[in-house]
Amino acid sequence: MILNKFYVDDVIKTALLEDVNYVDQATAFVIPEDAISEARFLAKADGVLAGLEVALRVFELLDDNVKATVYMRDGDALKKGDVIAEITGPTRALLQGERTALNLLQHMSGVATATNRAVKLVEGTNCSIADTRKTLPGLRALEKYAVMTGGGKNHRFNLSDCAMLKDNHIDAGGGIPKTVATLRQKLGHTVKIEVETRNMDEVRQAVGAGADIIMLDNMTADEMREATDYIAGRALTEASGNITLENLAEKAKSGVDIISMGALTHSVTALDISMKIK
Repeated sequence: MILNKFYVDDVIKTALLEDVNYVDQATAFVIPEDAISEARFLAKADGVLAGLEVALRVFELLDDNVKATVYMRDGDALKKGDVIAEITGPTRALLQGERTALNLLQHMSGVATATNRAVKLVEGTNCSIADTRKTLPGLRALEKYAVMTGGGKNHRFNLSDCAMLKDNHIDAGGGIPKTVATLRQKLGHTVKIEVETRNMDEVRQAVGAGADIIMLDNMTADEMREATDYIAGRALTEASGNITLENLAEKAKSGVDIISMGALTHSVTALDISMKIK
């Protein structure tokens, strides 16, 4: 697992405490403590797998006697009917962890699937697909891992990673040249500046101010093409806002370097995966 295990364990423990709370009344009063069962994870739709190690970790935390046999790995293409993994262990642990494991696995696989769909739409261009900070609270690293698993790239993880001047920063800071200049005086040499622009006048100001990355916000494909032609490699270009699967390919052909999509995480459909006890 490339994710920080302390972070993953904290996410899982929070979810389990929310779900199990004090006692799982059905399981505790029906299932004998020494009962052992086998279960399997089954794909019920086509997609891209992400989060299997996270899902299996749920059962390890509940009972370290749970063992897994893994047939597929994160990043693999799933077909409906595929057996993803099988687990064996105390029945109580399997039942108590089922919902938490599936919530994480289905959501992360949904993010990876949506990302992969977008990545395929921009094939043949120099454009890459990236996520945003529009993530579910507490799940950002899991969602960004899922984006990467689906073939996308990660935008900044938090406000400390990059100094992005959005429209409100610029309006409150006195315009692009002044805001960028003020920021340059304070930033360390490893931090890049990204400037959000809304029109060609702001694009020219951002280039003149020496922005490292210029975001083209809510622009049409033609406006993006004009902007990228003007920037001509003097900064990385990123498109965001009003990006859909229907217009994604057209906007990627404008010459933009990156297209960032909040929809990859904030409104993604979970991939249908089930867990069945044999």
